[in-house]
Amino acid sequence: MTKSMLKSELRIVAWEVTRTCNLSCIHCRAASIDKPYEGELSTNEAFNLLDEISKIAKPIIILTGGEPLLRQDVFDIASYGSSLGFRMTMAVNGTLLTEDITRKMKEAGIQRVSISIDGATSSTHDSFRQVPGAFDGALRGIKELKKAGIPFQINTTITDHNLGEIQAIHDLAISLEAVAHHIFLLVPAGRGKDISDHSISAKAYEETLSWFYDQRDRSPLQLKATCAPQYYRIIRQKARREGKQITFATHGLDAVTRGCLGGISFCFISHVGDVQPCGYLEVKCGNIRETPFAEIWQTSSVFRQLRDVSLYKGKCGRCEYIRVCGGCRARAYEATGDYLSEEPLCIYEPKK
Repeated sequence: MTKSMLKSELRIVAWEVTRTCNLSCIHCRAASIDKPYEGELSTNEAFNLLDEISKIAKPIIILTGGEPLLRQDVFDIASYGSSLGFRMTMAVNGTLLTEDITRKMKEAGIQRVSISIDGATSSTHDSFRQVPGAFDGALRGIKELKKAGIPFQINTTITDHNLGEIQAIHDLAISLEAVAHHIFLLVPAGRGKDISDHSISAKAYEETLSWFYDQRDRSPLQLKATCAPQYYRIIRQKARREGKQITFATHGLDAVTRGCLGGISFCFISHVGDVQPCGYLEVKCGNIRETPFAEIWQTSSVFRQLRDVSLYKGKCGRCEYIRVCGGCRARAYEATGDYLSEEPLCIYEPKK
């Protein structure tokens, strides 16, 4: 391995077990709607995929969608993954959670659930989700998770629609007794392309990540920024100025030491078995129906390029933080058609 190559170790897999969804969120990368989608992996194919992944690693498996609870065998899949020693988690919108569903989650070994909250009020959240009652439904679902004793985190996608509410959303996550708050910076993919003009500016992006860093000493929650790799540069810059030692959580969904993880320690698997660096970077690296997962992970030319920082272009390629940040490869791809080009929403100028 050359000095320019990043060490690849599969730690997290996000698996779109179904694309069907009961909501119609304005920023959905999959543009999901409430209808059946053809070609989804069968139960046996799902089991075989988990077997294949287990041959090379025991990553966290995030069962996502769409809305994964709309897949009838989702608890069979979760149970099988748990039996193989994976940490099985689920990303849901919360509206379908009931006492019966949370009981099945517990029995299947689901260790954490993420609920998306994109507004501090029903008006903001429901306008994101495009379904009246989505906010109240999510809060009811959270009550069921708490009754069942299942840890949950709050995920928030930030746009100019809710930027002014981010502190209130964080305070809501604390009051709901979440274990973590993960913020996502909008990537214009799927329906997100239709609201790309609502992405926050590069300056607001930097300020938001600085605000998020400042919550580290104030908040009882585990904090993680996704699709915001500059956060890991900001952590180092601010910690150095404050004379603090940089530490990272080494457990669960918070095991992270770098910004963009796509193709390095994370990958996405679509409802039809396509393997991608992440859900937002729609570049096919292989399909598990045609090629064993391990072979895709180890030999895909896309993954190998993403692991070689000497190939990165523009100011990302010159940046002294390239190994800890990496820039959002999906945002670069949507802006230029080249996933190795520079991150378009970064105001930092490299010193090199």
